[in-house]
Amino acid sequence: MKNKVIAIVPAAGLGKRFGEGTNKPLENLRGRPLLVWTLETLGAMEEIREIIPVVKVADMGYVAGMLERHGLTKVRKIAPGGKERQDSVFQGLKLIDDRKCVVLVHDGVRPLIGQNTIRNALNQLKDCDGVAVGVPVKDTIKEVLAGNVVRTLKREMLWAVQTPQIFPFDTIWNAYERAVGESFYSTDDSALVERYGGRVKLAMGSYTNIKITTPDDLPVAEIFLNQRGAKS
Repeated sequence: MKNKVIAIVPAAGLGKRFGEGTNKPLENLRGRPLLVWTLETLGAMEEIREIIPVVKVADMGYVAGMLERHGLTKVRKIAPGGKERQDSVFQGLKLIDDRKCVVLVHDGVRPLIGQNTIRNALNQLKDCDGVAVGVPVKDTIKEVLAGNVVRTLKREMLWAVQTPQIFPFDTIWNAYERAVGESFYSTDDSALVERYGGRVKLAMGSYTNIKITTPDDLPVAEIFLNQRGAKS
């Protein structure tokens, strides 16, 4: 990857499903905030030159101190979070000066992402407008309306999409600008690129690259860390 890679890490969500009064990106996993696990993995990669976390405005001062304590030197800017995830990513994009860079977007609450998964996705950003990682679904998926099955979808064609998602800067910037102009929202960055005619590849992710959504996900993350032999 010759182009400079800049990672945007959205971590400003309300985390409603995690529990009232909690701050999910700063919840501890083995004594370290989830966000720190994520930033350390990204920061350890030579391919990634800069990281821009996006956090709640009220957390910006605390996170700045946290980054210093953990020696996360690739973070030089912190973006203020927006109302929705899409607004937050856009705030991160606004802080990027190098329009020739590659933008990697990865959720702050996916702390188990592996470097090999990221590297494989970066290497596939050729002859396309973006790369997302994901895994084939294991369950049978049914489309349901008002409690009734409409149809059973072909499982072999279905993938559960994860992050990171990777794009040339101009591609993702233009998609975001157009979406803002149309007041169109999606929970997925690649969906914006797809909406405006972009071709997105799907690279193999990992079933351990889980998103911490509820408190029940933390012990699952512990199990995966134990399998890796990861240390605190």
